[in-house]
Amino acid sequence: MNDLPMEQEWMLLVDLLTDLKKRGFEIPADVVENIRMAKTTINFYKVDPTDPERNREIKRINEFMSSVQVALMDLAEKQGSEYRDQWVEKLKKISRGEKLYKLPDERSKCVVGAPAGFSMVRITFKKPVSEDRLQEIEEYHNVIMEFESDEVVIIYGDEGNIKASMKEIAPFFNEQIN
Repeated sequence: MNDLPMEQEWMLLVDLLTDLKKRGFEIPADVVENIRMAKTTINFYKVDPTDPERNREIKRINEFMSSVQVALMDLAEKQGSEYRDQWVEKLKKISRGEKLYKLPDERSKCVVGAPAGFSMVRITFKKPVSEDRLQEIEEYHNVIMEFESDEVVIIYGDEGNIKASMKEIAPFFNEQIN
């Protein structure tokens, strides 16, 4: 399914939340929870938008998004009216159907052929990661790493070994932000 206007709005609100955090604003826990619930509900709706049961979720999505938007715009106003107006303008563009964000293809990918008795985790990086960087972690923690693409890695192994390898992979995400 193509991306929906509500997904564009969600991306904008996540972008605003992230920018406000970088500027030192404390984001209330309920705002973070509501933005998470909005995404979960959008994904539930997208499975089958023709299902009447899923169609009822649009109201909940709008409630989550409105709540987040009001809270974040209040914080944005504290940064200054010019700053707030920039974000309001982006919201207006989205409401007119403009696409400001390219959304990733989120189709569920079932992993076929996972070894029996193994746990597994899929990691998606924002930028490609070199196999060489992960190979040492793979060998040290006795896990199997398969590259689905340059940005997507699947890790198989004992749950404890996967957790240990994830702790060593965590700094890679920080590198991707800078």
